[in-house]
Amino acid sequence: MRTCSLCNKGTKIGQNRSHAQNRTPRTFMANIQKVTLTVGEDKISGIFCTKCLKRIKKEAKEQKTALK
Repeated sequence: MRTCSLCNKGTKIGQNRSHAQNRTPRTFMANIQKVTLTVGEDKISGIFCTKCLKRIKKEAKEQKTALK
């Protein structure tokens, strides 16, 4: 459900630990965004984690400067 289309990062299960060392279950959710990006003349749409979005935007910027 909440997984990145590129890296398959998704929800992880962990534990909350109190000062008394009691354990209760909790979930760590990835920051997933539904986006449409314009890279050059191509439009990329999908569900990406913010780490992958940052990487895609950086690669697009590097491509743009390499073309100049």
